Amino acid sequence: MLDPIAANLERYMDLASARQKLVASNIANSDTPGYKTKDIDFAGEFRNAAEGGTPQVVETAGLPVKHDGNNVDIDREARLLAENAMRFDIAASLLRSQIQTVHEAIHEGKS
Repeated sequence: MLDPIAANLERYMDLASARQKLVASNIANSDTPGYKTKDIDFAGEFRNAAEGGTPQVVETAGLPVKHDGNNVDIDREARLLAENAMRFDIAASLLRSQIQTVHEAIHEGKS
């Protein structure tokens, strides 16, 4: 009963975690000359997550490049951090809800 939902939520949370690390790396390299912003296609990678493996990291196109060749936009990265944290929190809440439902069903069966 819990397995299919939990497995999808686990993949979703793994992907959110990987993206969070990537965005944090972009922020950490915001002053590194020549550094190019990296990201993952969250929706596309989630669809492909059933195959396992690590998500494909790509350079983000279309961002303005500074005079030193760096294209990290701190405002964009901060927005992505907040968005990603919200995605992870929602998935964690859904997983907790599923576990609580199973827990309640188990305890009702013992009465």
